[in-house]
Amino acid sequence: MALIDSRIYVKGHRADQSHDLHQIFDALKQTGGVAWIGLASPTADELTSVETEFDLHPLAIEDAQKGHQRSKIDRYGDTLFVVLRPAWYDEAHELVHFGEVHLFVGPRFTVTVRHGDKPDLAKVRAALESEPEFLSLGSEAALTAFLDEIVDGYAPVAAGLQADVDEIEDSLFGAGDIDPALAKRIYQLLSQAIQFQRAIGPVPEMLHGLLRGAGKYATIGEVRARLDNVLDHSVRVTERADTIRTLLENALTVHSTLVSLEQNEAMRQMSGASLAQGEESRRLAEETMEQGEEVKKISSWAAILFTPTLVASVYGMNFDDMPELHWHLGYPFAVTLMFALGLTLWGIFKRKHWL
Repeated sequence: MALIDSRIYVKGHRADQSHDLHQIFDALKQTGGVAWIGLASPTADELTSVETEFDLHPLAIEDAQKGHQRSKIDRYGDTLFVVLRPAWYDEAHELVHFGEVHLFVGPRFTVTVRHGDKPDLAKVRAALESEPEFLSLGSEAALTAFLDEIVDGYAPVAAGLQADVDEIEDSLFGAGDIDPALAKRIYQLLSQAIQFQRAIGPVPEMLHGLLRGAGKYATIGEVRARLDNVLDHSVRVTERADTIRTLLENALTVHSTLVSLEQNEAMRQMSGASLAQGEESRRLAEETMEQGEEVKKISSWAAILFTPTLVASVYGMNFDDMPELHWHLGYPFAVTLMFALGLTLWGIFKRKHWL
């Protein structure tokens, strides 16, 4: 059933209550009071019935039936059509949830159309009924009460977002390394802050419009005073939402910068380590080359010195039957052969840069 509550007030006091729209319309004609009708996700027929009884504008009825409207206020003759987006914060999941309430406010009626389970408007009705003198001021008093309740509900949302922003700032500027995954949290929270900002952004201008038309439409002084108070609250929470969005955008930039700096530092350290390893490899290579050169020199001199030893060892054999053993030129020949072979090897090694 779309009709969740309906009451008729005469001079600020409840005169009748019914759960049937036709009975409400009849009672309203009889008492001459002010009707308050609460609907939740009404059907097209129910909205048509309300439209016919209170002569509501078809465009406003169409918006109320479709839902998903931004916060706004439109005037159709002596009837106001108001769209409000109440909000509440889910701290555990860092999500801002939004409801949607449409209000038709005329000289003798206030019709609320709620889309979704929240908010519970019974609190607003109870608060108004506790002030019959203010309620007797008419449907504008009811509208002011609605605006006050929904704007006051924005403050806890802003406080919840601010608390999460403080946690993010502590993570950014606290001790320890920067968590790259923090960017996801910042981005998601920024998305929630932007949605919240869009929901509440039009509200101050809506209230300014009501106050600008207060003289033209003979708004009572007490209603003006309360509207002005609601305006003050809405401006403050809107400014706070703007600040939260700016802080989150800056946090996203700072986080990106810090992660880049950490990555650059890590790359610098890796480059330094690579350079150190390269220097060590170069030093080892030089040492290996030097050792190779030394081996070449040692091997070359060993070969040169081995030649005389070979010749001497051959002619040092004590065999009776050996060529040139008893030759009188054998000694000079052997010595000459030793020096010749040694010089030949020295020349070969020198040409190959082994010596």
